[in-house]
Amino acid sequence: MVKIRLARFGSKFNPHYRIVVTDVRRKRDGKYIEKIGYYDPRKTTPNWYKVDVERARYWLSVGAQPTNTARRILKLAGVYRKGEPAPAEGAAAEEAAAES
Repeated sequence: MVKIRLARFGSKFNPHYRIVVTDVRRKRDGKYIEKIGYYDPRKTTPNWYKVDVERARYWLSVGAQPTNTARRILKLAGVYRKGEPAPAEGAAAEEAAAES
């Protein structure tokens, strides 16, 4: 399974993260398929995250599952279009629509 998750970089007490697409069997900071953005939780300026929206949408369309933190950042970046369910909500919404 392919996941969109954060890989930690930086020194002790000074973390910053890359938003990466990787196989779930890899280590957190191990080899990844593609880097699609970054996240710096210590910044207070407007550019504390950046996401390549088109690549993120591509990976979501082929079945990559984001972690909770990655999903929150992807929502802030505008990866999910208005009216489009987030991946965790999508499965429940599809089941509810199928039952109706």
